[in-house]
Amino acid sequence: MDKQGSLFSSTTTVNRPWHKKRYFDPSSAEPFELSRTKIELFTRCPRCFYLDRRAGVEIPRGPAFTLNSAVDTLLKKEFDIYRDKQAPHPLMISYKIDAVPFQHPSMDEWRKNFVGVRYLDKPTNLLVFGAVDDIWQNRDKTLSVVDYKSTATEKELTLDDEWKDSYKRQMEIYQWLLEKNGFSVSCTGYFVFVNGQTGRDSFNNKLEFEMAILPYEGKRDWMSGTLLEIKDCLMADKIPAASPQCEYCQYREKAKNSGA
Repeated sequence: MDKQGSLFSSTTTVNRPWHKKRYFDPSSAEPFELSRTKIELFTRCPRCFYLDRRAGVEIPRGPAFTLNSAVDTLLKKEFDIYRDKQAPHPLMISYKIDAVPFQHPSMDEWRKNFVGVRYLDKPTNLLVFGAVDDIWQNRDKTLSVVDYKSTATEKELTLDDEWKDSYKRQMEIYQWLLEKNGFSVSCTGYFVFVNGQTGRDSFNNKLEFEMAILPYEGKRDWMSGTLLEIKDCLMADKIPAASPQCEYCQYREKAKNSGA
């Protein structure tokens, strides 16, 4: 980084072939793919987002949550049984949700990682995408986004924890994507929580879960403005300021000060 804070010096080759498609090239007219997770990264820290998508300095990735993925896979299979029947799942009946799992030829594609529901936002030329867990169709034919969440807690399940704001943004992005694809989307979405029970006397080669549904009223009107901010961020030649709440920015700052 030069003294003015610019990421690239005049002699830096920005458009390296290895990141031509994956990372943002301000001179390219091609739509730039932007995942739901990268939008979340921007909302948390524009600096880390810029380094990740513009410079190719990706944030460290944690281990895969394979147990959570297994639960998601089984839940999809279970709800697909009722999707084929066009009947409500017993959990939906117990929560008095007048809907059935949505049947659509693109459901498998919409649930596939790195594919998902897609929409090209023309004002920004950003191709936004995100993989949904499920979609339910209400009696009035509107669609409700459904997200599966795995946890293990003895506390009451709520959406009040500050760190669950990312859950809410996730659902709102999916609502926005479906709406932009021409569907009538309900503001009411549902989180299906599967809660691993730790109060059992022993494991016995079996982990037992209790299921619960938490409704959420999404507000997706923030998306258009955020996408414009993201495009402005990507087009800039200077790195955004470090976020004081960002653990990655704090790490980089401490490493720089320590001479590492």
